Amino acid sequence: MNTFYNFTATSLQGKEINMSAYQGKVVLVVNTASKCGLTPQYEGLEKLYEQFKDKGLVLLGFPCNQFANQEPGNAKDISEGCLINYGVTFPMFAKIDVNRYGAHPIYKYLKKELPGFPGNEIKWNFGKFLLDREGNPVKRFSPLIKPEKLVSAIEKLLK
Repeated sequence: MNTFYNFTATSLQGKEINMSAYQGKVVLVVNTASKCGLTPQYEGLEKLYEQFKDKGLVLLGFPCNQFANQEPGNAKDISEGCLINYGVTFPMFAKIDVNRYGAHPIYKYLKKELPGFPGNEIKWNFGKFLLDREGNPVKRFSPLIKPEKLVSAIEKLLK
């Protein structure tokens, strides 16, 4: 049986990371892009991470170029943009696909566990999945939901 902890992903620095490294944490998975109208959400995501990381939250960013080519850069471009423009300190991963046949296994799993409406596909950049401390996907949030709106859902899982 697949669980979130069975998956791996490549970090932005090229290191293979097993999701089991996040066991016991509340995990927020977000597909990101640096040239999107929603890109300023990086700032809110970083605030969430800073606010809750010592209480057990980890935020995982997965750059994706599937939506209007809004993440065209390479790993260095993505890393520099996140750090310079938004001060991102949460873990960022290598660019992936989140939809269709080439979708990363993590996203295939998350979409199966928390179907969207209409259909399971990710609708745009900055879609969010919240997982509990046991790695169970518990809530899917639209890209339009700003990070600060996730505070109560995160606090509930951190208790």
